[in-house]
Amino acid sequence: MSTRKKMTVDLVIPVYNEAGVVGKMHARIREVVDELSPAFTFIYVNDGSSDATSDELSALAKSDKRVRVLTLSRNFGHQAALTAGLDAARGEAVITLDADGQHPPEMIPKMLDLLAQGYDIVQTQRMENTRPASFKKLTSGMFYRLINFVSGTRMVPGAADFRAMNRNAVEGLKSMPEYHRFLRGMITWMGFSAVILPYEEPGRMAGRSKYSLGKMVRLASDAVFSFSLMPLYIGLSTGALFMILAVSQMVYVATLWITGQTDRIVPGWSSMMAVLLIASGIIMILLGFIGVYVGYIFQEVKRRPVYIIKDEQGGGN
Repeated sequence: MSTRKKMTVDLVIPVYNEAGVVGKMHARIREVVDELSPAFTFIYVNDGSSDATSDELSALAKSDKRVRVLTLSRNFGHQAALTAGLDAARGEAVITLDADGQHPPEMIPKMLDLLAQGYDIVQTQRMENTRPASFKKLTSGMFYRLINFVSGTRMVPGAADFRAMNRNAVEGLKSMPEYHRFLRGMITWMGFSAVILPYEEPGRMAGRSKYSLGKMVRLASDAVFSFSLMPLYIGLSTGALFMILAVSQMVYVATLWITGQTDRIVPGWSSMMAVLLIASGIIMILLGFIGVYVGYIFQEVKRRPVYIIKDEQGGGN
């Protein structure tokens, strides 16, 4: 515990359109951390909210000197907002959690104790068996099976962006400047010592999830194309399979000619068209995969920032 007492801790909390929630969440977090010895700083990242969230965050910054608010110039997305907060964090330990109440702050003392035991990363994991069946639960399970199959980076199913990291792990993550960010995979890829901390995910305090189906698909795309070349290998393997089938067909036809069984060779427009359509489809899919990778490279080489900070409050500002 003595190690924990000396620790400075930054809480990175991305916020997007959480008016009426962020104040309640701040009070709930304070109930936990005010009982602890470390010096805490709250870093709220306003990810281009369009409701009254900005006003609530400004009020928090005025009422609690430990609150620091970073306002991004527009909505850059959850992963970019987390990145902005991690870049701004200076504490010996950094804990990331969402502002909707589904990442219970009551876990913070246990997370800090595990860091004090020598772990670099404390990764929380939702207990999926306690959650009712839903479309999101089904797609989440499929996603983790897919990413673990196609990439060389093993990711824990149910892992969330609710974790604690020591300063070494944070600096390691900050050294990875890629534009398309999937932090769960990037943190696992670094290879720092980590421990899994299971938790039961409570319901949202209010409102609804900001992760639409489109945003989940884009996150999954970033994960797959950032961590694996498997789509290209699938296209190449399928192309090779059809090459084998084409050669087999040529051998079969040649055998009929050699043995004088030309009467068995019936010209067929439909079979030829089927082969052409299948082969063309494979080529288009493979070109699509290549196009996605080229697009990712194009966005990386432009070296645009992952986020832009428009305003900053609190923290001495």
